[in-house]
Amino acid sequence: MRTGRTESPDGGVRIVAQNKRARHDFSIEDRFEAGLVLTGSEVKSLREGNVRLSDAYGALRGDELWLVNCHIGPYRAASVFGHGPLRDRKLLLQRKEIEKLRGKVEQRGYTLVPLAVYFKGGWAKVEMALARGRTHGDRREAIAEREHRREMDRALSRRR
Repeated sequence: MRTGRTESPDGGVRIVAQNKRARHDFSIEDRFEAGLVLTGSEVKSLREGNVRLSDAYGALRGDELWLVNCHIGPYRAASVFGHGPLRDRKLLLQRKEIEKLRGKVEQRGYTLVPLAVYFKGGWAKVEMALARGRTHGDRREAIAEREHRREMDRALSRRR
């Protein structure tokens, strides 16, 4: 019997979209999961995989956290009752977590970057990261370090 859910058999998590560019442009300090407030047509569009996270970021407004500039394409069957593809979407976190993030974002210069959008147990979730922007030199250092680790692993595997 088929159900309307789109969960994967390995624990109920189905990744819809990932922001691979964020790991390149930012140094990620901390990750957390937030719920996502969506309309019906947005959920159906997400289930089709029609989402882009490339320019999205998290913004604190008052006591709430918002996902800004996340493009969820229109759902074709909901033409009359559709949604705005770039509208701001509210993220669901506990008050303590929001206040902790507020302190880091306002005082230490961090930014909130979405890493992935996925369904978990039938609910839409966003993996957000507390990150610091990398400069061109930082990126080069990260690439050099990654290459050095690969060479070390290759040398060790040859030796075995």
